[in-house]
Amino acid sequence: MNKHQKPVLTGQRFKTRKRDEKEKFEPTVFRDTIIQGLNEAGNDLEAVAKFLDSTGSRLDYRRYADTLFDILIAGSMLAPGGTRIDDNDKTKMTSHCVFSADEDHDTIRNYAQVFNKLIRRYKYLEKAFEEEIKKLLLFLKAFSETEQTKLAMLTGILLANGRLPAAILTSLFTDNIVKEGIAASFAVKLFKAWMAEKDANSVTSSLRKANLDKRLLELFPANRQNVEHFAKYFTDAGLKELSDFLRVQQSLGTRKELQKELQERLSQECPVKEVVLYIKEEMKRNDLPEPAVIGLLWTCIMNAVEWNKKEELVAEQALKHLKQYAPLLAVFSTQGQSELILLQKVQEYCYDNIHFMKAFQKIVVLFYKADVLSEEAILKWYKEAHLAKGKSVFLDQMKKFVEWLQNAEEESESEGEENEDGSIKHNL
Repeated sequence: MNKHQKPVLTGQRFKTRKRDEKEKFEPTVFRDTIIQGLNEAGNDLEAVAKFLDSTGSRLDYRRYADTLFDILIAGSMLAPGGTRIDDNDKTKMTSHCVFSADEDHDTIRNYAQVFNKLIRRYKYLEKAFEEEIKKLLLFLKAFSETEQTKLAMLTGILLANGRLPAAILTSLFTDNIVKEGIAASFAVKLFKAWMAEKDANSVTSSLRKANLDKRLLELFPANRQNVEHFAKYFTDAGLKELSDFLRVQQSLGTRKELQKELQERLSQECPVKEVVLYIKEEMKRNDLPEPAVIGLLWTCIMNAVEWNKKEELVAEQALKHLKQYAPLLAVFSTQGQSELILLQKVQEYCYDNIHFMKAFQKIVVLFYKADVLSEEAILKWYKEAHLAKGKSVFLDQMKKFVEWLQNAEEESESEGEENEDGSIKHNL
């Protein structure tokens, strides 16, 4: 007590102490009122919604939002970690809550409506509700499997209806629930409920907006963070759309990373053998098909050089540079589809970079001689697989070479069909 403070009348002191005391026990008064109201309303969720609506004008929802939501979801106040504070005292708990409801989509959807109405009425609870759900996701280990399932269903339904932002899902990437396998099984139930409300597209577009599309692998422990494991787990759970979505997203993300790393290595003139090894490892690790890699490779090779501004010198410079990297491209153009993608990339590049317009045919011939491109690929490109960009110019450039290829092919065919030693390099 401040020594300069004058003595005060005991009545006043008594009042102050009383107020302090009341303040101290306020959350319990709040809890008791809510629990009593829920017990009186019972399983009639209309009555529950009405009770919550009217009680908000008497009780301080803003201050005790976490207590309110703890009780509505778990039936009692929760201690840090998720244990029930009043576990043994039935008068301080209610069984009229999400965790005690039937494990059934329609029942949980009706509970979701209670939260919707409450938050529409008391808008300031919106942020507190998000925080509550994030907190409960961190506490998953403390809940039984059926409680986890109901929470997953509730969260999925609320996400589908825009009541919660997808960003709350980052709570699921926490080590202790990932390691136990809880994060993945929870996510599967949540996504199922979400898709039952809307569709797979609603899920994937929300994940993309929240930048979670490429982080889904983090639902699994480090040694299982690969597309194969994810795809199998989600497909087995009946969520094939999400495993397909992740494949595409991962592949796009991986390509960006791969391109960055490749660019770095090529700019430092890393030996071709090392680059081949690196790409092969990445392809294996990320389940990347060859056609996904060849275009990247072309882009990186062309970005690794400062090109001369003079058209007459560019062709010479390009051929010298590409001759050096032809063996690298040859390793990753063993499929017809890869060859066609490469041809289209070369066409696009020569069209977009005006100094290269006249170099197109020379590049293709170089690639043919270096076993990067087969005659079938070139003929297929010429007849049907070329792009519209500058096609008349490029087809015209290629006309003589294509005629020569066709003649050579006819000659080899007339020499006898039994020739199997590979005059045709690939089937397209």
